[in-house]
Amino acid sequence: MGPEGKGLSEILNEHFKWNKARMMCFAGMLLALIKVRTVNLMELACAFEGAAALESRYKRITRFFRGFTIDFAVVAKWMIGLFGLDKEAVYIGIDRTNWRWGKSDINVLMLSVVYKGIALPVLWSLLDKRGNSNTAERIAVMTRFIGQFGKERIAGILADREFVGAEWFAWLKKERIPFCIRIKKNTLTTNSRGIEVDAETLFRDLSVGGQRVLPDARTMWQQQIYLSALRLADGELLIVATDRLLVDPIGHYGKRWQIETLFGCLKSKGFNFEDTHIVKPERIDRLLALLAVAFAWAHKVGEWRHEEKPIRVKKHGRKAQSWFRYGLDFLRDALLNKKTQTQHGFDSMLALLT
Repeated sequence: MGPEGKGLSEILNEHFKWNKARMMCFAGMLLALIKVRTVNLMELACAFEGAAALESRYKRITRFFRGFTIDFAVVAKWMIGLFGLDKEAVYIGIDRTNWRWGKSDINVLMLSVVYKGIALPVLWSLLDKRGNSNTAERIAVMTRFIGQFGKERIAGILADREFVGAEWFAWLKKERIPFCIRIKKNTLTTNSRGIEVDAETLFRDLSVGGQRVLPDARTMWQQQIYLSALRLADGELLIVATDRLLVDPIGHYGKRWQIETLFGCLKSKGFNFEDTHIVKPERIDRLLALLAVAFAWAHKVGEWRHEEKPIRVKKHGRKAQSWFRYGLDFLRDALLNKKTQTQHGFDSMLALLT
């Protein structure tokens, strides 16, 4: 392995404390992933630097995913610290992504932390089934976060309509965890007279672009919940449930979209996660650790590069590229065009991981 891989493995192992050979393999895969932008193992083997034959490199990679035990709590701690979030309350996004490979369902429940327009992958759980998560699975991943970082570090939970239900809301209320969750329009609640109605009834008169925050709590799933709504451009009602009265609940909920942006980076806009042929949950767990570190490094490089050469802003006022994609392209250029590494300051990019 070249000096890039050795330097990368040394920096990461200051935090992860893995066996040296395992970390060298991980660093080699990380560099290969950035070069080829796919999790396909044969593609990674082709880009994995080393004197060994291609078949040997491929076997080395498969052994890593087959047999190495990763302490995911250490990866989570590194992620939070890398972005300077280790001493502040954070908004947590919970969402799920799934697809099929052959006859197997790959179903990932992801807990992420909202950060500068995107979400950082912190903890995840592989669901051995198709379809939605259940309350026990959500509580399990939340309990992992609370056990490691503390309940006081949660500024709020942001989630979409899948993440609702009497048990789930009761647990959040009991644990006094703030939340801002979209609900289905036919969810039963109460009007101002205490009569049971569909939630949409309370906002039926809203015109497109109109918002309303109900000042009083309503009963929903036997809990006292605050409701607000926005009429979207297509006429659909976006109804949000919160545990307390907020000034701008719709704005808070809007941060949830950042986890969708994260999924895009892990998939087609970044590392093509769906290219994997791995189907065993414990192996996908390890693959996600690789993706999480690659994502974090690319994003940090993008932020660093933006300070030196700001991303161009288009006429509509949005950046031409995300920090993640800006950093990923910059890293790829440095790795694929060795003559430009000195010019690009590759050592400075490595230092961003400390």
